[in-house]
Order: sequence, then C-alpha cells, then structure tokens
Amino acid sequence: MTCIILAAGYATRMYPLTLNFPKPLLEVGGKKIIDWLIEDLEEAGVERTVVVSNHKFISHFQSWAEGRNNITVLDDGSVDNDHRLGAVKDIEFAIEKANIDDDIVVLAGDNVLNFSLSSFIEYGREKKSSCIMRHEEKDQNKLRKTGVIEINEDELVLNMEEKPKEPKSNWAVPPFYYYTKEDKDLIKEGIASGCGTDAPGSFVSWLVKKRPVHAYKMIGDRFDVGSIEGYERIKKEYKGITIR
Repeated sequence: MTCIILAAGYATRMYPLTLNFPKPLLEVGGKKIIDWLIEDLEEAGVERTVVVSNHKFISHFQSWAEGRNNITVLDDGSVDNDHRLGAVKDIEFAIEKANIDDDIVVLAGDNVLNFSLSSFIEYGREKKSSCIMRHEEKDQNKLRKTGVIEINEDELVLNMEEKPKEPKSNWAVPPFYYYTKEDKDLIKEGIASGCGTDAPGSFVSWLVKKRPVHAYKMIGDRFDVGSIEGYERIKKEYKGITIR
C-alpha cells in the first residue's frame, strides 16, 4: 500500500508563520506534523509514502526527506496559491509520476490526530471498497465548510457534497481517504467528466455514483492546524496518538 500526502498548499491563513515555510513541517509535540502521520502509517503497514509539494516549498521537503528511502517527494510545479493545481489533480499527478499501482491512502498533510489510522486501513481492507472517514458535526456553519455525506445502515455512502449550502446530514468528512487500486484508476476519468479538483473530496462525490464507498466512523479527534492561534493551542495541548 502507498500513501499520498497532500502538502502543496500555501497556508495563507497562517501568514507570516508559513509565508516561507510549509505547514506540514511545523512541529507539534516534539515532531513535525507530517512525521506523526508517516510514523503511524508505517506501523499500520504502509510501505511507501509520496508527498506532493509545490515549487515554492519543494526544497524544504527534499531536505526533510533526505536519506529516507521509503519517501518520495514530488514538485507539482505551482508557485502561488492562485495557481495551485488542486487536491484531486495533485493525486492524479502523484499516481502518474510515482507509478503507483496499488491501493492508496490519501491524507492532508496538515492534520494532527490523537488516534491511529491503522483501524481505518483495516476497515477498508475488510470492506474491500474505497472508504472515507466521517464524524458527527452539529454546527451548521462548520458543515457548510466541509464535505457532508448521507449513508445507509450498512455505512455505504449514498451521496457526498462538498461545502453544501444546505447540509443533508450531520456527517462531516475529514481529508482522509482509502482508495482501492481499481477505484484509484478512475481518478483521470472523474476529472475528465468534470468532477471538482480543488477539494480532495470532490472525487469521492463523483465516485459514489459509480462504485461502492463506505464511511468509517472516526474513533478519536482531528486537530486542523488552520490558524496561528490554533497552532499555538495545539502545541500546548497535543499528547500524541493515544487511541489505537
């Protein structure tokens, strides 16, 4: 299994801290954010990690990855926030550039978790389908800023909508995805068919109309490092991966 970590964003909401430094390489709890993710994934059996950066920050990621044979760092060529490729095109780029030909896990590289991803990966293997995560969110304003799904009693995703004006459920979707090898190969078709490419969940919105996708219920908490104030708070409060 291969993991693709999306790290090509510019974190403009955290300027000046991230003006010249990538958010996934900031430290929390004595480790870089991205290292918390990768070390957990390696324990879960992920054999290879592909990190997609942008041209502005590529040298930072290359220095960080130096000497680590199981990590590939790619430059998607974008130079500023207004000309970024978008998450779905970055996934397509990574698959083609790194010659990925197995199941994949796709993660946003700027999230801190207090739970292991191993149970999510095992869930995908048991379902033998692509999978997403879900957690209950009661704040309607927050639901309007994320992906929202409808599911049936078997946890099969019936519909997913990115940033809906009128959310149809309280199931929010964080940026963690498990794609089977077969479904991974549909990304190019999804883009050609007009699925959105900015938000990573846009491909899922298209995929659920074609293939079964199941929704794993998140077992812990996700901390989105989205502001300088939030980052400072997480640095003080984060205790590592405590749920496995």
